[in-house]
Amino acid sequence: MADEDKDSKTEDPTAKKLAKTREEGQVAQSQEVKSFALLAGALVIVAILSPWITDRIALLSITFLDRPHMFHLDAEGLRDLLSALLLKVGFLMILPLGLLVLLAILSCVGQFGFLWAPKRMAPKLNKISPIGGLKKLFSIRTVMEGAKSIVKMGLVLAVVYVLLAPRLSNPERFMDQDMAVTLVELHELLILLLVAVVVIVAAIAAADFTFQTYKHNEDQKMTKQEVKDEHKNTEGDPQIKSKIRQLRMQRSRERMMAKVPEASVVVTNPTHFAVALKYDMETMSAPVLVAKGQDFIALKIREIAEDNEVPIVENPPLARGLYAAVEIDHEIPAEHYKAVAEVIGYVMRLKKTTKR
Repeated sequence: MADEDKDSKTEDPTAKKLAKTREEGQVAQSQEVKSFALLAGALVIVAILSPWITDRIALLSITFLDRPHMFHLDAEGLRDLLSALLLKVGFLMILPLGLLVLLAILSCVGQFGFLWAPKRMAPKLNKISPIGGLKKLFSIRTVMEGAKSIVKMGLVLAVVYVLLAPRLSNPERFMDQDMAVTLVELHELLILLLVAVVVIVAAIAAADFTFQTYKHNEDQKMTKQEVKDEHKNTEGDPQIKSKIRQLRMQRSRERMMAKVPEASVVVTNPTHFAVALKYDMETMSAPVLVAKGQDFIALKIREIAEDNEVPIVENPPLARGLYAAVEIDHEIPAEHYKAVAEVIGYVMRLKKTTKR
């Protein structure tokens, strides 16, 4: 069943799905990137900071060696001496420790940005379950991580052996060599080893981060139905949206029909188009189209006009032109002034004749 479910997940995760998993703390991250950052920090400390730190510690030692008679060796004196010594050494160690902490933070932020996921920190009973622990212990992921660690350790040991073997082939020479020269050689050898290890771990970290990003994307893939359901929840059910659109059109049509009794004239095709025009010489600069329709709507406009004794004039070219060119509650364009003026003039003359 698990394989079938995995095979059905063929769609790339949507932005909403990725955002949701991110809120839950599920992001693509590689532990090898963190290892690379810490090893790079160790290289900086050994190559650049360690000479400065050892010089400061040497100056502290000289103080004890030059003036041993000035220190009291009773209990209180030793306590004060050790407190001062630890404070000074601790102050010297702030810089390298701070560098390692900063690099550890940057290695996380560089992979997935700033992330606050309280759900990830919430306690879960399945994490303390013995059965769950055994499943994790013998899972494919654990086996792969173990194999990756063995390969990485093998590469590092191989590089260390290649670099150390030629230099340690004659250890007797260190016995006749000055201690300061030996320490300088050991320092240079340590830097060389760290450089080699950092290069190897950098390559492993790049490959592992690429793999973790790919695996995270594969794990978050969705089925076609999940994509449809998410789209439906985001955009709304198409049937409901269609129903709402129909209700809006119906209400708009009802408001339009309510204006037909106020029209001055209705121009028809005679059956396919109908437009209702309203004009008041005292308040309007040009006639306004208050209603329009085609086929069934045109028939309803004619019926309402007849019921309310609104004049109906058949003028197919004008009816089609106004229907296509003018929106509801808009004034007619200038190119239709002459034709509309003739129709309204005809209606006014007709009203005068009817009154007589």
